[in-house]
Amino acid sequence: MRLRVVAVGKPKLAYARLGVEEYARRIGRYAPLEVLFVKDEDLLPRAEGHRKVVLDERGKLLSTEGFLRLLQGWEGEKVAFLVGGAEGHKEAVREAADFLLSLSPLTLQHELALLVLMEQLYRVLTLRAGHPYHRP
Repeated sequence: MRLRVVAVGKPKLAYARLGVEEYARRIGRYAPLEVLFVKDEDLLPRAEGHRKVVLDERGKLLSTEGFLRLLQGWEGEKVAFLVGGAEGHKEAVREAADFLLSLSPLTLQHELALLVLMEQLYRVLTLRAGHPYHRP
């Protein structure tokens, strides 16, 4: 599986920027990963040719194991995770989604949502590899 994370804007908060960099490095040991920071209008074009997972508060809530099963169903495919900016996603982005994913029933600040996504990707990839990082 080839992963791409496409996020609107570079993280300005130091903890988010450093966390995203750290998890990107860790994820790279388990799967090819690209992290792209784009303008809002470039979000969909940069996900072209990929299965599109759009982070949205109206999306489906999954357990870690459910997230793993979802990704295992796309083994061998290119998957792009789309993270909106402060204003969220336009309706056209939601409509283009192959899957709407909610990280929490709470509304998360967009840089925090990006960091949570990166940690969860790392978690499911280590779970898939049998690494002890995940503890239910």
